[in-house]
Amino acid sequence: MSWSRRVAASVALLAFAAVVVVLIARLVDRPIALPVSAAAVTITLMAAWAALVGRGLRRLGAAVLAVCTLGALIAFAGVIGLATLLVTVCLLVTSGIAARGAFGRHRPQGHRVGAARHGVLLVNPRSGGGAAERHQLAQAAVRRGIEVVTLTGRADLRSLAEDAADRGADVVGMAGGDGSQAVVADVARRRGMAFVCVPAGTRNHFALDLGLDRRDVVGALDAFGPAVEQRVDLGQLGDRVFVNNVSLGVYADIVQSERYRDAKAGTAAARLPDLLGVDRAAPDLSFTGPDGHAGSTADVLLVSNNAYQLHSLGGFGIRPRLDSGRLGVVTLCVDRARDLPALVALESMGAISRFRGFRQWTSPTLRIDSARPVSVGVDGEALCLPPPLELRSLPAAVPVRIPVHAPGVPPARPGLWGMFPALIRIAAGRSPA
Repeated sequence: MSWSRRVAASVALLAFAAVVVVLIARLVDRPIALPVSAAAVTITLMAAWAALVGRGLRRLGAAVLAVCTLGALIAFAGVIGLATLLVTVCLLVTSGIAARGAFGRHRPQGHRVGAARHGVLLVNPRSGGGAAERHQLAQAAVRRGIEVVTLTGRADLRSLAEDAADRGADVVGMAGGDGSQAVVADVARRRGMAFVCVPAGTRNHFALDLGLDRRDVVGALDAFGPAVEQRVDLGQLGDRVFVNNVSLGVYADIVQSERYRDAKAGTAAARLPDLLGVDRAAPDLSFTGPDGHAGSTADVLLVSNNAYQLHSLGGFGIRPRLDSGRLGVVTLCVDRARDLPALVALESMGAISRFRGFRQWTSPTLRIDSARPVSVGVDGEALCLPPPLELRSLPAAVPVRIPVHAPGVPPARPGLWGMFPALIRIAAGRSPA
């Protein structure tokens, strides 16, 4: 454990301890503030969830309650005082920044390789809202001696990658979203080429877990020069390859909507009553669970290329490795009458793994059955596929080149529940896990 990480962990802990001292000192004179604030936050969260999954007057009433309670909480914050609030915010920001530094980054293992003999970069100019054009990616690639192939409206990405292999490319790269990355990585796997990921999509989850700096789009081109190469796994659903995950259940049903791409929040709000409301039908998915019991089902099912470290459902987390040769499986089952308060509380604390309906395990394969066609999100692309769905890991499928200067994979920082024990371990020079 480096001294810099230990110092950062100590600063984070001390800054947060100072926050506690400041608040306690202020609340000694106003003892009613703490219980009132806690009650207001609880009511706001529960009313907001009821508004999301309800409909009609129930949704309207819950939304009004959430807004009114939140407004009252903001007004009540004046009890604490402006100076105290500013000091508290500054200390919390300091603690957060220090904690970020304390967890550090992990550099994937690999071996050094020389520059590509014939590198080809495929560019999707529409991906990421035109990220390639904003960063003048094609011009930067040409200056490095990389052949650039730009996708047009009718171009077939797989055919273009195959054509690059036929013309003698030894390294092929893709500048686009994760769905495009999967197609080109699959061609590289089949044709014996090395692969370069250029994060020119919207979220670039694959680039994140490879250890790339997603903000440095042009810098990713350095992987065509002297670089670090490692073999990583791919996932396969039927004959389709994926680099990140396959989602089923609530999320997959939402992304099926034609309006989702243009209005994500509005579409989710419109669909949630049908998907998580009190009168919705039971989920129609069947698979073998971690205990070997067939017939398991779930409201949310996520199958990933290697396992995620998940502390919250707000994001898919981080995959610390991409070479385990196994799929990661996450399921969530929600009994709306009994489990929602616990789900909301644990999600807000970053302790979703403690929720009674949460399960996570790994497996080299997974079969999913259903009585009807299944809505599926494959690396974010909405599909509807006939059952059964056969998923498997493709171990060490493709060699991926990473720039020597890549920052490495960021850690999956634990939520509030596990943050402070992890920081204490780092400050003491031990592993945070």
